[in-house]
Amino acid sequence: MLTSIHEVDLTPKESKKYWRSGIREWREEFIYFLLVDRFHDNNDRAPKELGNRQSGFGNGEQLTKSCGGTLKGILNHLDYIKDLGCTALWLSPVLENNPSSYHGYAIQNYLDVDKRFGTKDDLEKVVDAAHALDMKVFLDIVMHHSGDNWSYPNDLNYYYYKGASFPFGEWRNEDRPIPLELRNPDLYWRKGQIRNYDAFPETKEGDFHNLKTFKNDDSPEALYIQEILTKIHCYWIRETDLDGFRLDAVKHMGEKTISQFCSHIREYAYSLGKRNFFLFGELLGPEEIYNKYIGPKTSIKVEDNAIYYGLNSVLDFPLYHVLADVISGKATPEKLVERYESLRLNAMHRGEFGEFLVTFVDNHDQVGQSIKRRFGKDASEDQIIAGIGFLLCALGTPCIYYGTEQGFDGSGEGDWNVRETMFSLSDPSINALNKSTKIYKEISNIAALRKDRAILKFGRMYMRELSDDGKNFHMPIYEGCLLAFSRVLFEEEIIIAYNSSLTQEDEEYIMVDSHLNPESGEFRFIYGQTGKVHVLKSEDGIRHFIKLKLGPAQFVILGNKEKKENVIE
Repeated sequence: MLTSIHEVDLTPKESKKYWRSGIREWREEFIYFLLVDRFHDNNDRAPKELGNRQSGFGNGEQLTKSCGGTLKGILNHLDYIKDLGCTALWLSPVLENNPSSYHGYAIQNYLDVDKRFGTKDDLEKVVDAAHALDMKVFLDIVMHHSGDNWSYPNDLNYYYYKGASFPFGEWRNEDRPIPLELRNPDLYWRKGQIRNYDAFPETKEGDFHNLKTFKNDDSPEALYIQEILTKIHCYWIRETDLDGFRLDAVKHMGEKTISQFCSHIREYAYSLGKRNFFLFGELLGPEEIYNKYIGPKTSIKVEDNAIYYGLNSVLDFPLYHVLADVISGKATPEKLVERYESLRLNAMHRGEFGEFLVTFVDNHDQVGQSIKRRFGKDASEDQIIAGIGFLLCALGTPCIYYGTEQGFDGSGEGDWNVRETMFSLSDPSINALNKSTKIYKEISNIAALRKDRAILKFGRMYMRELSDDGKNFHMPIYEGCLLAFSRVLFEEEIIIAYNSSLTQEDEEYIMVDSHLNPESGEFRFIYGQTGKVHVLKSEDGIRHFIKLKLGPAQFVILGNKEKKENVIE
């Protein structure tokens, strides 16, 4: 077992051929995010038949502890993820955690896989098997803090207070953390737990609850920590052939630290022949801070004047905070329209890196909710399908959180309630990995359309104005209304439309591109309905539009062109 950073070998593994993902861009991916402890264990199970909608397993008390999910459980069920239409797998942290932790974010050994999840060989097998299915694998990593590996004096809880540093107590174990170079109290801020997660520098220097924060400024200790963490994560690329990292708690680290780490990781991946290593981060806050961390335009300076590239992308929390409520008919759509317009404008300014954000409606934290709940808690099957349909058809790299495809609806005061298991904790013969449920099948169908149609991945996006009389057009403005947007690629236009009312039909005129769609032109349904509609023209000849009538929570896709079979994608 490795114990020191000096034992780490970064030369390419002998006889290992590192996987190259071809020409697929990041915005083409459809990511499946799972918690390793919650997806599947080593038992041979069959899906429990519960009708169309499945439910997660485990009660509140059970879900606060390790539940037994393993890397082998993932390996044995990669087909479930592949058949859903996903092209990439995002794994929660797998490195050895504090025994009391199940989620992976409390690391005590950075050089080995947690034995509860499996072994390093198991991780490598998951990656190799995913590659054989043309799927990428991204690993969640934690750089801001380590696990609860030491205590303050008398094992008391200390809290951030005006930047004061507190005395070191003692290490909780004689041989942890690993690498042993991390057993140096001066490498940690020692400023107590964060009280205000929006206050700087508290949010950068304070501890995440009982997880201990590394120094992350320009001090020699911080630079040494960065060197260690960079080498550690290069080692895991070397050992297992990973294709990307999701960086936890990016907001709590400086943009220079993140940018240098990303640049060095990207360079190491290049040295192995891996040219599309994907680095995306968790970054909560207003969008104006995104550009400090994303892409080649990150506003930093370094001593050697080298060009450092930041993250490729971040998780789109602003969209997450509005999309679910609009899809569920609980909120008016103005903010959603504004969000997509912001995404469209920013996509034109960020350059190659950071052009598109990772979009989602569910995750393992559900930040901002006092009572945690999944999108599916109060949503119908059709609404869940529409929510993921929006992600798959709109700007961004769509990401689905495990269990959403089965309609999981976890709810409760703690975040563990949205972390149900996909396998029964009482019956070793059943799981919830059912490919025959309505939600699973419809998401798979929409994902197949996205894979098949270049326009749904590369097309420009426009929210469309609506009218109930064909004369007065406006953006959607009220709850439970019809929503529509276009993707446009060269001479092709696709319309995505959704009735956000759960109880009422809605009939509306939807504007289309007048240059691409002459009067009497046609749009054909390619999802959600059959038949076609004709392009109409306003009396003044300026506006061209189609007329749609959708049932409650109906989601449809229409196109003005037949798919060209001779196009190489």
